[in-house]
Amino acid sequence: MVTDPIADFLTRIRNAQMATHRIVEIPASKLKKRITEILYDKGYILKYKFEEDNKQGVIKIALKYDPTTKEPAIKELHRISRPGLRQYAKPEDFKRVKNGLGVAIISTSKGVMTDKEAKAQNVGGEVVCSIY
Repeated sequence: MVTDPIADFLTRIRNAQMATHRIVEIPASKLKKRITEILYDKGYILKYKFEEDNKQGVIKIALKYDPTTKEPAIKELHRISRPGLRQYAKPEDFKRVKNGLGVAIISTSKGVMTDKEAKAQNVGGEVVCSIY
């Protein structure tokens, strides 16, 4: 049993990239699906597919690599808020990820969104993870 499903999600992506896999399969949840959509919108993954099975469903993610150097598009994935220590922030307290090059994913009362979207809508929330 996994006690932190979001950390498991990020670790599966990180491990698949280190092994240069093309596709990674992850058990689905609503939060993981939304994080996957944000990764796709920001250009960190090639494509994704949500598949239903008799259980909770599966997310299949096609990882993105540079065509010439074979470097992964995602350089770093960090879990910020964890079950033992939740991290919350107001819009004015959001920290820039890699001097604005990365993205922080925030779980707000208006849904899961990037730090820039949350700041534009002036809503704070739990800082789930950061991606660069």
